[in-house]
Amino acid sequence: MKSANSFWGRLITLFLLIGTFQSTAPLYAQSLPVWNTATRQDEPADWLVKPALEKAAIYQSADGKNIILYNGLLKRSFRITPNVACYDFINLQNHQQLLRSVKPEARIQVNGKSYNVGGLYGQKENAYLVPGQLDELKANDSDFKFSHYQVGPIKTIINWKSDGWWATNKKQAAGKTITFVYQSALHDLKGIVVSVHYNIYDGLPLVSKWVSVQNQSTGSITLGQVANEILGMVEEETAVVGSTTQMQPPRGIYFESNYAFNNAMRYILSDQTTHWKADPAYTSQVNYDYQTPCLLEVYPERVLGVQLRPGEDFTSIQTYELLMDSYDRERRGLAIRKMYRTIAPWVTANPIFMHLVSKSDDEVRGAIDQCAATGYEALIMSFGSQVNQEDTTMQNLNRWKVLADYAHGKNVKIGGYSLFSSRRISDSDDVIDPKTGKPGGALFGNAPCYGSKWGLGYRDKIKKFYATTGFDIWENDGPYPGDVCASTTHPGHKGLEDSQWQQMAIQKELYHWLNNRGVYINAPDWYFLDGTNKIAIGYREVNFSLSRGQQVILNRQNIFDGLWTEIPSMVWGFVPLTKYQGGGPEAVLEPLKDHLKDYKALMMQYYGVGVQACYRGPRLYDSPATKQTVTGVINWYKKYRDILNSDIIHLRRADGRDWDGIMHVNPQLPVKGLVMLYNPLKQKITRTIKVPLYYTGLTQSATFLEQGKSKINVKLNRDYTAKLTFTIDAESYTWFLVE
Repeated sequence: MKSANSFWGRLITLFLLIGTFQSTAPLYAQSLPVWNTATRQDEPADWLVKPALEKAAIYQSADGKNIILYNGLLKRSFRITPNVACYDFINLQNHQQLLRSVKPEARIQVNGKSYNVGGLYGQKENAYLVPGQLDELKANDSDFKFSHYQVGPIKTIINWKSDGWWATNKKQAAGKTITFVYQSALHDLKGIVVSVHYNIYDGLPLVSKWVSVQNQSTGSITLGQVANEILGMVEEETAVVGSTTQMQPPRGIYFESNYAFNNAMRYILSDQTTHWKADPAYTSQVNYDYQTPCLLEVYPERVLGVQLRPGEDFTSIQTYELLMDSYDRERRGLAIRKMYRTIAPWVTANPIFMHLVSKSDDEVRGAIDQCAATGYEALIMSFGSQVNQEDTTMQNLNRWKVLADYAHGKNVKIGGYSLFSSRRISDSDDVIDPKTGKPGGALFGNAPCYGSKWGLGYRDKIKKFYATTGFDIWENDGPYPGDVCASTTHPGHKGLEDSQWQQMAIQKELYHWLNNRGVYINAPDWYFLDGTNKIAIGYREVNFSLSRGQQVILNRQNIFDGLWTEIPSMVWGFVPLTKYQGGGPEAVLEPLKDHLKDYKALMMQYYGVGVQACYRGPRLYDSPATKQTVTGVINWYKKYRDILNSDIIHLRRADGRDWDGIMHVNPQLPVKGLVMLYNPLKQKITRTIKVPLYYTGLTQSATFLEQGKSKINVKLNRDYTAKLTFTIDAESYTWFLVE
């Protein structure tokens, strides 16, 4: 009993200290190691070639005034007295300082009023900050003030069940988390606790940041806009005239948040949260009208009214901040791709699947048999097939459980397509246009609201279907765009101002639930950071009504363009085996045995880049020769699967005029690279090209093995390139291993 009383006594003392933090020194929850500049690596190895050995750590300065986040690749420092402010954010690869001034740590709106969280004031010159000036800066009594911090290992966001899926990474991200806790002395904010969280990651120059708000008061509050990041950044360029939209924002850092949508199939266009603004406090800037884009604020623009009842809490979006050391497009893309592999390992899963068009259960069984016979690992019932996941009658659930058990008995995963958006449900369940007060106004015209009675029921039906049938893959067609809804009667949201946020929360919860069950998710929008596995690579669907010859070239262009920031397993392509979006006999592959050359060409150029395509049709083969072709390609893909799912180096884009190709690189594998080269011309060609080998990790020499056999030994040039001469038959391809 004595130890228990002692524990509760210490806990009561802790709460009393927190409650009176304004009149005492900041309370620190844990002691930290003291920062020692001697531990810093002045010249870290290239983290895109050699794994960074230094682990993420969090330090305090010797005088206790500063907190330092460090992992050998970046350093981010905070002054914590008399309030918290980030004053140092440096890329240790090129020694670039990203910050010119201190700003609040966050900003929240409570009951219609804005309040800063953390922050220090009095910086006289906003073009740069001299560290010695930190002691002169003051806190503002109306801001949320720092109380204490907590440090621990990074916590898993999504409990991804990776068992049964082939993936290049099954490990969750590792590193350290620090949480700064704040409260306010204002009477109106009594009981409101704000926490600002930072993750710093092992192995890459990356931090992430988010904010949580706890309502420990006795009444409800309404949260408006929550800005989880505010940075006074060094400008990218200066100009006497020009606006924030005309001038380049800083390029030394890449921001990505888990709040992106609009069906663009690219994050930079889907982003809803990154706002580059002018900084009126920066009066010494070159721009005459003070319009340089050098103030970053991160917040979802349309989340303006989320109610928190007593005891409830709110968690903001999470923003990932990746430091860049180059303007080179390939290198920047490689950095983003490694970020995805690290923070969202589920995107590295890449099952070999068929997209089945079927009308009967016998056709499903036949397709499962063909998958098992050729080495395919999964079958997805395509749109237009007979699966209905909204039918949760026991008859339907039992029917599909029997088929799922049959697939699993053949070691084949099974899944199905389900449409959410682009459909009309009813006046009471559809998105309500705020302009007209009537159904409509969604990005695709009519769409259901996820917060409606139907939308909540849809979520529950999907859960029941997957929990009962044992299905492995969910192809979720929408919701794409973050539609807002002006309804005040939908049970899942209060009104227009919280409608987007609450709909996204419903969707994210479903994605997390499915991940916890090991379900793989295809979805046509940028929900990777909340658990989706794959998105379309980006293509125009009507192009699949063009001739097979046109499709071959266009698909290679789509592949080349779609893998600058995405890894192969994140995207899907499309190969319609039967008629799709129109077109005549020249557009389709059926009968497959009559078009084996085109069928194999399309398979090789997709599998050759590690991208799974939706082979949409009733079957994978229609003759022994077709079966042999399909099996041969799949066996080749599986043999070199590790390197084929590694990152892409872009060599030459397909233009139909000369050779084109790409190269996979992975310095951690025995096979360091794999080059895919194509000849679109109607005559044989011989070419000599320079192959960039820096990202293979090779430094002196390389061995090229054409078709994995004949060897060509070459010395690398000083720029890590090597000359390669090759010959390709007309309208054909070749490939080389690099060792």
